[in-house]
Amino acid sequence: MIALLQRVSEARVEIEGEIVGSVGQGLLVLLCAEPDDTEAVSEKMLAKILKIRIFGDAAGKMNLSVQDIAGGLLIVSQFTLAADTKSGNRPGFTGAAPPALGEAIYEAFVRSARAAHPVVQTGRFGADMKVHLINDGPVTIPLQIKAQA
Repeated sequence: MIALLQRVSEARVEIEGEIVGSVGQGLLVLLCAEPDDTEAVSEKMLAKILKIRIFGDAAGKMNLSVQDIAGGLLIVSQFTLAADTKSGNRPGFTGAAPPALGEAIYEAFVRSARAAHPVVQTGRFGADMKVHLINDGPVTIPLQIKAQA
């Protein structure tokens, strides 16, 4: 599973002009399921995201998690994080899970996030979304957790 975390002051997702998810201070989580991912991989990724310390404490050091600041999570599916750009000029996406598996893993991740954290908003799997954000810092952190062989 691949995630790209962006620490945000605010973020929102629009589909056909309608805001379907928005958060204030927190994390925009762009999430990509890979073919071997399972709900166990999803749980590990969520635990990492909830605990990663990338928010400033009173001294301005990145020492607080999204849970510590009671921030929001805006979770958006993004299969393009698995882009293969090794050859040619057109990326390949075979590194992303097939759509049915990708959606199942994404939905499991969202369910777990909602059970573990009070402020969770989402985009819509497979939709053409417009994502608006104010990246705070900017701070952008890539994460990847591989399924155990």
